[in-house]
Amino acid sequence: MSEPRPTVRDLRLFVRLTRPLFLTGGFLLYGLGVAIAAHLGWPIDPARYAVGQLLVTLVQVMAHYLNEYFDAPGDQLSPSRTPFTGGSGAIGPDRLPRKVALYAAIIVTGVAATVASAALVTGSLPLAAWPVLALGFLGGFFYSAPPLRLVASGYGELVAALVVAVITPTFGFVIQTGELHRLLLMSTTPLLALAFAMLIVFDLPDYAVDTKYGKRNLMVRLGWSAAMRAHDLAVLFAMVSLGVAYLFGLPQRVTLGALIVVPLAGAQIWQINRVRSGFPPRWTSLTFSGLALFVIAAYLELVGYLLS
Repeated sequence: MSEPRPTVRDLRLFVRLTRPLFLTGGFLLYGLGVAIAAHLGWPIDPARYAVGQLLVTLVQVMAHYLNEYFDAPGDQLSPSRTPFTGGSGAIGPDRLPRKVALYAAIIVTGVAATVASAALVTGSLPLAAWPVLALGFLGGFFYSAPPLRLVASGYGELVAALVVAVITPTFGFVIQTGELHRLLLMSTTPLLALAFAMLIVFDLPDYAVDTKYGKRNLMVRLGWSAAMRAHDLAVLFAMVSLGVAYLFGLPQRVTLGALIVVPLAGAQIWQINRVRSGFPPRWTSLTFSGLALFVIAAYLELVGYLLS
């Protein structure tokens, strides 16, 4: 008996499974690294840029599919799914089979390996780019996949924040320059803290389900109140680190642009404290503001470097 042919609805669900909105973050953070290189006077190689962006996107898509596959049982039980948490909602009864996510992850991983092998054989990427790419791949793969399954270890949030906010722009910079620079640390430290805070916010709606089914992520290990305090400290650290980076040479336009998010940071802390005080949570609004705080800060840094 032949397999049923995919329908238009199946294709739409597969696009939803891929979570294209989140892929824009890979373009933004990778572009930030390249913009820092351009700011420092390095000539930008379009071919390297394209190969690097393709690898970043493939690793990101692989991580999405693996997360969908391994988290599917818990995601389907979440009563508080938002557009940003609880999975894509594309897997489940009357939707795509869970195995689709696994097969898609295997195919994308194979494509990424082929592209990386071709780049290695042709020598089109500098030597320093390879360990950065390897760290990004390992972080993305083992975030959801066993045996490490970092998402349920208590370290997943930090590793994911490192991959998104530090490793991705570092890869964009190194692929053009073949070296590191202190501006990378100054620029990515605030973003690392904001990405970490964002991921804590993303854990909040699923806290009850994660606790019930033993998913030992950071939110569950710290507890409801302590995790929220960790969020507040991370946001405050991000704002302070921007000021410190400016004192050590972060360009003025980059600093002033990123500091525009200070009111958003204050609003985010205020929302978190309302939830901690017992007010009914508005999960979609809260998770959207957590995402927006990180994305806007990264975007303003990017624009600051392009205009400097």
